Amino acid sequence: MTTTSAFSALAPYGWDEAWADQFTPYASEGLLPGRVLRVDRGQCDVVTADGVVRADTAFVTPHDPLRVVCTGDWAVVEPAGNPRYVRTYLPRRTAFVRSTSSKRSEGQILAANVDHAIVAVSLAVEVDLGRIERFLALAWESGAQPVVALTKADLVPDAATLGHLVQDVETTAPGVPVLSVSAVDGAGLDVLAAVVSGGTSVLLGQSGAGKSTLANALLGEDVMDVQATRDVDGKGRHTTTTRNLLVLPGGGVLIDTPGLRGVGLWDAGTGVGQVFSEIEELAVRCRFHDCAHEAEPGCAVLAAIDSGELPVRRLESYRKLLRENQRIVAKTDARLRAEMRKDWKRKGAEGRAAMEAKRGRWR
Repeated sequence: MTTTSAFSALAPYGWDEAWADQFTPYASEGLLPGRVLRVDRGQCDVVTADGVVRADTAFVTPHDPLRVVCTGDWAVVEPAGNPRYVRTYLPRRTAFVRSTSSKRSEGQILAANVDHAIVAVSLAVEVDLGRIERFLALAWESGAQPVVALTKADLVPDAATLGHLVQDVETTAPGVPVLSVSAVDGAGLDVLAAVVSGGTSVLLGQSGAGKSTLANALLGEDVMDVQATRDVDGKGRHTTTTRNLLVLPGGGVLIDTPGLRGVGLWDAGTGVGQVFSEIEELAVRCRFHDCAHEAEPGCAVLAAIDSGELPVRRLESYRKLLRENQRIVAKTDARLRAEMRKDWKRKGAEGRAAMEAKRGRWR
């Protein structure tokens, strides 16, 4: 395999000079570079300059679940063998990670080396702004650029209502493009296609959000199976059961993912701050640098609430995600756990002192 043949075969999948430079040490060993298209039970489909091969991931099975082979990885593959093996993968540029539903506080990597995280939100049901904020926090933390795609726009009765919905989401997603799209009449698809044409994009969202239908529209053919959603709540069964990487006809690649019922944060403090950037900017103007924005004098955040500049819902959502993220980090960070226990004891002592003071006044 020559460098030229590798570039011509893998360029549509995102191969570039920087990846080639990182692969140089492995090339001298006769190993092949390839993009992971799909992972399933210890094996994966990898596209190489020789075509798509099936490879075993037994060499890359660390105890850390965040270091397993993932869709979107650039793998280092053996040139031959039965079975072939993935020896390792190149360092990831970005990684979309959520916490699992297990009680072991593990992270789960959903996609790697992603440039755009497309959060699909169905307009067939009431828009859940809190869930959008949760997705965006993980997207920002991954290092990818989030984009919100409001799907099934053809079901919104009029342009004015659609405009209000877009505006509500834009307020919830500062710095994030918000696009209304319809796979039925094609509205907005040209704009979304232009966004995803550069680099790698991952489609994220709940079951029934229209991800597979949207993927088919972007691909220009029915590659992904589509199932009907329930009329009652707009939810559907998981059409996509694995994460699949597909080349788009207009350029770029797309990773379609199964619908996510749970979207737990995983060490996403920076992402939460990005989603609520207006609150973080206000907090800089608070009188106290450790202001909790609860009842402190000179709190710029509470002043913004009082003036109507900041919705109460945004502050409540910000607090909720910060608390959740702190809990998940504390489960894996002994130092932070100790700091949290110290803070709890301090607040407990302050509470007891306040109660004693009240009792003293009552006597």
